[in-house]
Amino acid sequence: MKYYLVAGEASGDLHGANLMAALKARDPQAEFRFFGGDLMQAKGGTLVKHYAEMAFMGFLEVALNLRTILKNMKTCKNDILKWRPDVVILIDFPGFNLKIATFCKEKRLPVFYYISPKVWAWNQKRVLKIKKVVDKMFCILPFEVDFYKSWGMEVDYIGNPLLDAVFIHQKNENFIRQNNLGQKPIVALLPGSRRQELKGILPDMLAITDQFPNHQFVIAGAPSFAAEDYASFIGQKLVPVVFDQTYNLLQHASAALVASGTATLETALFHVPQVVLYKGNAITIGIAKMLIKIRFISLVNLIMDREIVKELIQENCTPQKISNELERLLHNQHYRQTMLANYAVLNRKMGKPGASAKTAELMIGYLQKQPA
Repeated sequence: MKYYLVAGEASGDLHGANLMAALKARDPQAEFRFFGGDLMQAKGGTLVKHYAEMAFMGFLEVALNLRTILKNMKTCKNDILKWRPDVVILIDFPGFNLKIATFCKEKRLPVFYYISPKVWAWNQKRVLKIKKVVDKMFCILPFEVDFYKSWGMEVDYIGNPLLDAVFIHQKNENFIRQNNLGQKPIVALLPGSRRQELKGILPDMLAITDQFPNHQFVIAGAPSFAAEDYASFIGQKLVPVVFDQTYNLLQHASAALVASGTATLETALFHVPQVVLYKGNAITIGIAKMLIKIRFISLVNLIMDREIVKELIQENCTPQKISNELERLLHNQHYRQTMLANYAVLNRKMGKPGASAKTAELMIGYLQKQPA
């Protein structure tokens, strides 16, 4: 069968790659075209557009890059229509993907949505649109099933694919030596995969490094950036950047400073004490505060429905407050152990690996049941 996937950011690339591998294991004749990234490209098929050209986040940022977004959307629609896949699989990235879903529905192409948009966070009435344009929804957060049910929509809960990625990861015991790192304990810096995150968060992360002389700070480089993208922020500081090694970095870290996003959950699954940071455009944040209906921004706290990791957002995301929280993470044993104990509860709540395989099996089953 022919599968067209659309992922618009780093986490979507990861989940898309694992799903492609699972689909290929069950469908040896599988063909892939996709909007995605390096991980998906490594699984085979044709990369039409890299997510590095698509990852705009926030109301103002989207407005400023609207021409590029519309051009990408036109490219996607035309390519789907030309290739005529058996199914279009949309991975999160709702601002873009819900419009693609509407287009595909009009063209009578099956639409599967893998990893639900965060419709429970704001503008919940979008579910009504999703019901019209999405044939099958595959959810990765346990509370999403009841949320969709309250709107009269049945969905498939398949567990969280991050568990698959973490489970299959093999630790590199030579990570320290291969990256010329010292013997001091590591604090991992995960500033995100979008340019506005680098600008908003990385300077505050780097501002505190001199306050912790007994630790070394290491940046997890996003695949959408090059070393020079970080150099202007790092300046003369001795803070290395490691690319394509985020999981190995987390496995060797004593603590982490993490930009809000999928990385917060990955950090928790590797049992690394963390503080979650987010700082965006003031206009974007102002609009978001009026619309968003959730208490937390990190996936860790959302899944647990209580604060187990500290979130420093916008005006609270300052070097002084980051430094204070990192001090607690590194030296307050009760604080560390409480967070690690909560991580263990989170692990049990999320279940076992196998989300990618389960999703692939369900998708192929649904497609085989369709009338010719």
